[in-house]
Amino acid sequence: MAIDKELEAKILRYHFVEKWKVGTISRQLRVHHNTVNRVLSQAGLPKVERARQPSIIDPYLPFIIETLEQYPSLTASRLYAMVQQRGYRGGPDHFRHQVACYRPRPQPEAFQRLKTLPGEQGQVDWGHFGKLTIGKAKRQLMAFVMVLSYSRRIFLRFFLDAQMANFLRGHEAAFAAWNGLPRVLLYDNLKSAVLERHGQAIRFHPSLLEFAAHYHFEPRPVAVGRGNEKGRVERAIRYVRDSFWSARQWSDLADLNRQAQAWCEGWAMDRPCPEERTVSVRQAFAQEQLLALPDNPYPTDEREEVAIGKTPYARFDGNDYSVPPRHVRRTLTVSATPTEVRVLDGADVVATHVRCYSKGEQIEDPQHLQALTDLKHQSRRHRGQDRLIQAAPSSRELMTQAGARGDNLGAITAALLRLLDRYGAAELEAAIGEALSRGVPHPNAVRLSLDRRREQRQQAPPLAVTLPQDPRARNLVVRPHDLGSYDHVQSHTETEDDSNHE
Repeated sequence: MAIDKELEAKILRYHFVEKWKVGTISRQLRVHHNTVNRVLSQAGLPKVERARQPSIIDPYLPFIIETLEQYPSLTASRLYAMVQQRGYRGGPDHFRHQVACYRPRPQPEAFQRLKTLPGEQGQVDWGHFGKLTIGKAKRQLMAFVMVLSYSRRIFLRFFLDAQMANFLRGHEAAFAAWNGLPRVLLYDNLKSAVLERHGQAIRFHPSLLEFAAHYHFEPRPVAVGRGNEKGRVERAIRYVRDSFWSARQWSDLADLNRQAQAWCEGWAMDRPCPEERTVSVRQAFAQEQLLALPDNPYPTDEREEVAIGKTPYARFDGNDYSVPPRHVRRTLTVSATPTEVRVLDGADVVATHVRCYSKGEQIEDPQHLQALTDLKHQSRRHRGQDRLIQAAPSSRELMTQAGARGDNLGAITAALLRLLDRYGAAELEAAIGEALSRGVPHPNAVRLSLDRRREQRQQAPPLAVTLPQDPRARNLVVRPHDLGSYDHVQSHTETEDDSNHE
């Protein structure tokens, strides 16, 4: 650490004039003794070594130094256990501090500056730019960055994750912006490119290999620990953070990407080319010799099989998208772009929705909800017909004849169910029989028959009973009880009354 000239003059004066020792100067001026030694050495004096006190580690230093020369990366904890077995009784913290002084330092590696030909190479990487809150979800804001190694032209596109589909979409967008692509693309050891690596044995992601075969470029991972091989894209990401991202205001992801595109085509293109400062990146890009694009783009839609449960919704990316109710209990396919979600049954599109990036939302099509409502109405009508036929079997024949005449079976069922609730199953069965015998299969004929039979019995009109909304109560069938047992009780009561009068 640099010190001011005034402090440096004090150190020299106290040492040469006052004859203070290094430790005295360090304590009085409140600076580290290494700083005092550095100032004195720069003044032409040899470094003053502090007197080293004897330590309990001294007898073990030859063994420690020899072991570290043979195994330079051996951890201090393992070396401490080995020394303990040989009689060392010191603490681990002091031992770790001493070992750090004797551990051999690796020789720094020198890197050669790499140069590429026009159109030969590009470099790709992701940059993390925090999180973005959308509704109930927190999404990772990731920047896809591709840079051409010769002209240093940058392509920048933001996504809400670093999944494979967005990785390939970033490639296609860069190729379209440049109207071509380089022959080789360099990747770090990210999962989107390299699934597994053991030394020189590399297993690429199969989707990336198919994508590379479609566009005819060579995917090439950089060597482990060789940051110089992909330093162009790393410096480009740093340049994006400093020149584009700092103090940037934007409303949503689409607005951010529009600003990124304008920045890439304007400011970033007009900066001096790092490879040749006399020309701009725009002028250097004019010298690039890129590969031509194929006629058809590579499909980058996200595809996922989803199982539709008992409710007509397909779960995708944390949200539920409605489907027609006829597709429940089936397995469908979701095909998604950044803006649209389609649900497929084989090759047929059964639902299309705007993509939602929140979490736990239900995205519904009003037509799907209406179809579900209509289906429920039909189900309720069938349940009513089943109840009616069970209580009055003759109603089946009435329904058949009414359907042949073109009458509304739903209205007929509702009317007969109301009569069933008022008069009971036995009376309704008899009235339906009379209506059929007269050749009038209609609820009005059944109602007239019921009223006539009631008047013959000299009974008051029945009162309507309001039932609860619970379908178990509304669909309950009450079978009439045989009243013969009550006649027997009444006759027995009358006999007892006669005996009492006698």
